[in-house]
Amino acid sequence: MAEILDWVSLMLAPGLGVAGYWRLVDHFDGPDKVLSASREELLRTPGIRAGQVGGLGQVDSLYMKGEQELLRLHRFGGQAIIHGDAFYPELLRQINDPPPVLYVYGRKEHLCGCCLGMVGARAASSYGRRVAFSLSARLAEASVTIVSGLAMGVDAEAHRGALSVAGSTIAVLGCGLDVVYPTQNSRTFARIREEGLLVTEYPLSTPPDGFRFPARNRIIAGMSRGIVVVEAARKSGSLITAQFALDEGRDVFAVPGQVDSVKSEGTHWLLKQGASLVLTADDVLDELRLVCPADRGHAADGGTDALQPAEPDALKVLNCIDSVSCSRDELIVRSGLSAGRVSEILLFLELDGFVEMLPGDEIRRIR
Repeated sequence: MAEILDWVSLMLAPGLGVAGYWRLVDHFDGPDKVLSASREELLRTPGIRAGQVGGLGQVDSLYMKGEQELLRLHRFGGQAIIHGDAFYPELLRQINDPPPVLYVYGRKEHLCGCCLGMVGARAASSYGRRVAFSLSARLAEASVTIVSGLAMGVDAEAHRGALSVAGSTIAVLGCGLDVVYPTQNSRTFARIREEGLLVTEYPLSTPPDGFRFPARNRIIAGMSRGIVVVEAARKSGSLITAQFALDEGRDVFAVPGQVDSVKSEGTHWLLKQGASLVLTADDVLDELRLVCPADRGHAADGGTDALQPAEPDALKVLNCIDSVSCSRDELIVRSGLSAGRVSEILLFLELDGFVEMLPGDEIRRIR
């Protein structure tokens, strides 16, 4: 417990930062020795500036804050995992400036699994959300732990996909464990607390300030064997995460989208740069040399056409619809059925997941 207190207390020193933390810990061979060093000794550390050690002048106060933080964490139901802990992810330990302390809530054994990051657009299209969910579910069935950032859009669907098959998932937060952000994902947050794992490098009550999310992204990339980018604009946080992964020598995968979609410009750029193309979960599993126990060959956009509607008119309408959208009027002409009958069939096809309705009364096939 004393060792954990040293790590946590030093991390609470204002102005130090993660890079400064590691310079001092490496130089003095441990946070306890850093906390007992004089200001003059601290300033002799290569790369350390005076502003970084100003918060180390009141060591007793830092220890008091560390004790209070650990007590609050215990009452909350969380744990602190320090860099030398057996549960600290080995891959994360290898990156530049890894988090000295991870605050976790939930099933910490997920940290020891085969982790794969999945990221993408917050304002994801229905295609992006569907692909994230189905890919995540298939990978989780293969005992892959899905790691993401609990953001809106692709992140949330990645978590939900894993949870839908009772798989393991880790949400890396850019705030304290007790802060639900974004609030729209409160139900998913609650499910991950119960069935998965919440992880952050920030103490309790830390707000979700914007500058924390790039740092959060390095943890997603750092603890994962690879990163799957489902849907992303050319300039986005998802590409920052992919760059972190590349910098650490991890695999980067990208799911193609529509060629004229702004939301897929980033994934298409990654593919041009040599990212591995993902059409099915098996593309990822094969690259990671894992085996999926379930049936092979499910497409990334939700499966094959093995399942077909049994009703003849419904099959007739479905065969008139392609992945390129068409209008309801076109569909009525193509099928030769009445407008009322087509509307009735479309309702059932949508409920069964064969088609999706788009703005402007357009319809496209998704399975």
